[in-house]
Amino acid sequence: MSTKMKGEIFISKSLVSKKWTLLLCFGSFCFGILFTDRMWNIPESKDITRPSVTEAERLKLISEGCGPKTLYQKEVNRDPQALFGEVSKTHNAIQSLDKTISSLEMELAAARSAQESLTNSAPISNDVEKKQLPRKRRYLMVVGINTAFSSRKRRDSVRTTWMPSGEKRKKLEEEKGIIIRFVIGHSATAGGILDRSIEAEDKKHGDFLRLDHVEGYLELSGKTKTYFSTAVSMWDAEFYVKVDDDVHVNIATLGETLVRHRKKPRLYIGCMKSGPVLSQKGVRYHEPEYWKFGENGNKYFRHATGQLYAISRDLASYISLNQRVLHKYANEDVTLGAWFIGLDVTHIDDRRLCCGTPPDCEWKAQAGNICVASFDWTCSGICRSADRIKEVHKRCGEPENAIWKASF
Repeated sequence: MSTKMKGEIFISKSLVSKKWTLLLCFGSFCFGILFTDRMWNIPESKDITRPSVTEAERLKLISEGCGPKTLYQKEVNRDPQALFGEVSKTHNAIQSLDKTISSLEMELAAARSAQESLTNSAPISNDVEKKQLPRKRRYLMVVGINTAFSSRKRRDSVRTTWMPSGEKRKKLEEEKGIIIRFVIGHSATAGGILDRSIEAEDKKHGDFLRLDHVEGYLELSGKTKTYFSTAVSMWDAEFYVKVDDDVHVNIATLGETLVRHRKKPRLYIGCMKSGPVLSQKGVRYHEPEYWKFGENGNKYFRHATGQLYAISRDLASYISLNQRVLHKYANEDVTLGAWFIGLDVTHIDDRRLCCGTPPDCEWKAQAGNICVASFDWTCSGICRSADRIKEVHKRCGEPENAIWKASF
């Protein structure tokens, strides 16, 4: 083979090889692009955040017209931890409220203790006050015996009959939860001979409750208001009783009678009556504001007779809180009834609270129906009580140990 032919064959082979090489490279490039489009992942930028599932759902809900409130409710329902958090917050709030209430109760007890100390003119230290606060007890009843400066003999007759005195009175308070005090204010000339006489008597017996009140027959309604307000601030009792110093009382029977009604709210117990409204001046029990009760000859609404009645703690507190706006009529028993006539009060009419003197109360005692209180209607109390109350006590009184055997 000639040299010329060899050169041509070499050149043709070289050309063929270059063509196939270019085709192969171009095919590889196209195949690479196709493969890259299918498998390549675009990297996420650090500055771009992808929305979470919750945010995506939020956007979807808002776009569908749901408000933030609906969304919040759905999220809470969906998220038990969020619901538990809300319950925990509520529980913490209740605990905080309980602590606040307990704190207020402590402050109220401290105020009552301080007021009692001031009333008895006996200063107390902070340490003693703190020790006494948790032990402040609730009594069964406070019995206030309404008395006057001129009634020394009546008071002595009560002390020797139905009212325990000395150590027995203190024992009655501690064991039975019954407080008994003679209730009196001060004279028009404070610090005068009348006031000094009461102070000397109180120093001897220690059985007075002194009121910030000026004594006087026409001021009995105001005295009643002050008595209940003062008593409820000094002693936390279930019942507060008012009785006149010329009435005979069986303490154990009174306690048992009140206890039977202790579950009733706003209790007002006594001998209910409805006497005439007296418009004529100069007569006993004249009512200057008679025109408020209608035409002449009308009767009062039902109210407890003034010789003895009892009210529950909630009504005594009501009087104390509203004493500045409670209106006073001329007659004390009418006034008290007027304060309750517009309230949801439980009226208890118990005729054992207004028995007559012997033989009435004696017959009832023999029949096993011992009276709570005895007096003469004609005298609005026991006639000549200083002389006769011993006889009434002997014939109508409960057994001497009845109060110590009673279980309230």
